[in-house]
Amino acid sequence: MGKKPTDRILVADDDATSRKLLARILTSTGFDCTQVPDGFEALKALRADPPSLLLLDFDMPGMDGAEVLKEMRKDTNAAIAQIPTIMLTGHGGEESEVLCLEAGADDFVTKPINQAVLRARIETQLRLRSMRSQLQKQNDELEAWRRNLERDLEAARLTQQSLIPQKPPTLPGWDIAACYRPVIQVGGDIYGWLRMTDGRTLFWIADATGHGASAALLTTLAKLLFHHGTAEHNEPKEIMEAVNTDFRSIFGARSFMTAMCVALDAATGRASVVGAGHPPLLVARSGGRTESIASSAPPLGLLERSEFVETDVSLEPGDAFFLYTDGIYGSGHDENPRLSSSRLAEMLQPMAENAQALLTRVVDAAAMNDGGKAAPDDVAAVAVRRSN
Repeated sequence: MGKKPTDRILVADDDATSRKLLARILTSTGFDCTQVPDGFEALKALRADPPSLLLLDFDMPGMDGAEVLKEMRKDTNAAIAQIPTIMLTGHGGEESEVLCLEAGADDFVTKPINQAVLRARIETQLRLRSMRSQLQKQNDELEAWRRNLERDLEAARLTQQSLIPQKPPTLPGWDIAACYRPVIQVGGDIYGWLRMTDGRTLFWIADATGHGASAALLTTLAKLLFHHGTAEHNEPKEIMEAVNTDFRSIFGARSFMTAMCVALDAATGRASVVGAGHPPLLVARSGGRTESIASSAPPLGLLERSEFVETDVSLEPGDAFFLYTDGIYGSGHDENPRLSSSRLAEMLQPMAENAQALLTRVVDAAAMNDGGKAAPDDVAAVAVRRSN
């Protein structure tokens, strides 16, 4: 880095002999050189065609170097305001140095001018100018990348928003509520409900690895796979097997997601539960106790073949089940440790009057347990309560 064929230096000095000497030094070193006799001409020249660097005499009649710099530095055009400037002064000593720097100079050279010192300081300022230019270019590229990322995330958010149900299904005798709180615009959690061929309703939830657009794409795939599995099979474990097979055929073992589904017979209250590496299903009884049903298999995508086991449960009037992702446990810290499934189960009691009240109470209590800090993970939850 240093001088380039295009580096042009503007010399502003009221002394004609000094100007000629400087021009000869600069030209012999390989720089292009333009000369002006005073501060007014200096401002006119640098605004007409900004140079790479300005050599500016401190003591000039009419408008001195400090006044020129003051006008230049406040110019709205950054290409002018940020021109590196070396002040030329005939006054030695610290006071003169301070005056030059306070005026806005990047450096100074005292007269009589030492050619080696002048060349070295010009090279330094041009090198710094080149570095600033590169940094600005990198910042501009970073800003463009950020804008593109935000556009991508917004597109992913709208896509994911269209995938997540906006209102619960209508099931006579049942009250249903759900919520989704991503860490950023989009996340790796998703849930849904599907009508099974035998008339039951399949409630399902999944948590894909990661955050952002890549995780959102996995949730899109998860919804497609659960829809396909429910259309092809009529038992929860068979649906989970189909989702696992299709997911692994796409990613191998490079990605995975936890999931849980509940096949509910709305008429009888009987349900079958299957989990794959997912936090336990919680069943809150109206009598004041809460049961936990753990996953029977590892996360989807880890193994080519997993053994999925169904657990049957019966819900009586007033009972509810709670599906959620592990983001609800929080990050944990000294004052408030990370929630456990057993502590979460305690939060479901006493039973709330409806599913929305139950959901809001638990999710808000979990957030408060994390000390009001930003959630470290996406949170999704579904509460399904049988009416009294």
